Amino acid sequence: MNSRRDPTDGPEDVDATFAEIVAGLEREGVGKRAWSDDEVDDTEAEDEAEPAKPTRPEGGPAVATAEDDPEDDPDDHYVPPEPPPLPVLRPGTIAALVLILLGVVLLVAPGLFGLTGAIGTPLALVVMCSGAGWLVLRMRNGPPPDSGWDDGAVL
Repeated sequence: MNSRRDPTDGPEDVDATFAEIVAGLEREGVGKRAWSDDEVDDTEAEDEAEPAKPTRPEGGPAVATAEDDPEDDPDDHYVPPEPPPLPVLRPGTIAALVLILLGVVLLVAPGLFGLTGAIGTPLALVVMCSGAGWLVLRMRNGPPPDSGWDDGAVL
């Protein structure tokens, strides 16, 4: 099987074939303007020379530019409001965090509690996992208990 293309497979003159296709499309009306050339106003010719600025219904420009208001400070930018304060930690959350901290101390320095590394490392891992598990079990999957009867959309 020959991978080269045989010159007899396609048109010999690509430009002539393209011109035929374009002429056929023009006969069908593809690409013609909706109006004829004699209906073009002088105002449309002026519009082509200088594009019109889009306007809003009120008459102002559709897009604000730097030239619209020279009094604006270029360094002026959006400043978000202060975030709300963090909620107060509940006693169960504090206990779980203390367990995780205790596990880290046991892992780093088991000698503070009179333990060797062979005993302190597994004990530290158990204590840290217990604290993390306690935090996970305390997570709620539903609305807060003080929410009303209408909890909104529940998916």
